[in-house]
Amino acid sequence: MGTLGRAIFTVGKWIRGTGQAMDRLGSTIQGGLRVEEQLSRHRTIMNIFEKEPRIHRDVFVAPSAAVIGDVEIGHGSSVWYGSILRGDVNSIHIGSGTNIQDNSLVHVSKVNVSGKVLPTIIGSNVTVGHSAVLHACTIEDEAFVGMGATLLDGVVVEKHSMVGAGSLVKQNTRIPSGEVWVGNPAKFLRKLTEEEIEFIAQSATNYINLAQVHAAENAKSFDEIELEKMLRKKYAHKDEEYDSMLGVVREIPPELTLPDNILPGKAQKAVAH
Repeated sequence: MGTLGRAIFTVGKWIRGTGQAMDRLGSTIQGGLRVEEQLSRHRTIMNIFEKEPRIHRDVFVAPSAAVIGDVEIGHGSSVWYGSILRGDVNSIHIGSGTNIQDNSLVHVSKVNVSGKVLPTIIGSNVTVGHSAVLHACTIEDEAFVGMGATLLDGVVVEKHSMVGAGSLVKQNTRIPSGEVWVGNPAKFLRKLTEEEIEFIAQSATNYINLAQVHAAENAKSFDEIELEKMLRKKYAHKDEEYDSMLGVVREIPPELTLPDNILPGKAQKAVAH
């Protein structure tokens, strides 16, 4: 940070300190009538040790998620509510069109007992179910990790394979392509069917589209939200059959129309890689 940068930082710190002091004074004057406003220290995107997340501009990161440090996320991917991606002692790489669902944890190891460096690598069009734990492992393209599954250091989940919900995959386990593994510890159950392999791709597509809806909703201003509330109330109890008998045609406001990409038959394909 140069001289100018330090000067700007100092002035900003002084202004913020003055504001805090004025807020405390105002609260004292109001006495028992005051309302305390709590400032959340949560940061969705956070640097650490000069390591900065690299996130494609169209990635959806939910407001309550946390992406920390050396994390790279490709286009069309999504990180859902309450999830944590912590790339502090090593790196996390996520490809395109992958979804990390709510309350999942992705972390890394610096090295294992043999001295091998263990980042976490997640490929493209991967689905990671709610509350999964991925630790210093590799998940290849178009694989599926079920809800609440735990993958330990050195695990490799190959393309078109599936880890069942609630399973614990032990260290250095390799799950071959086209297989379903379940249990604690996880073991081979059976081969995936063609329909299940297609389902994995469709799951990624569904979340690509759903993420766009959530991103748009989270980007709305207070005025836009209030307008939608008013419109929904106005159009809540309209009977289309009764209207047609009267010859009345009511056009639904565009603000209340679902986007094409979440309507049946109009979904875009999974991200190519």
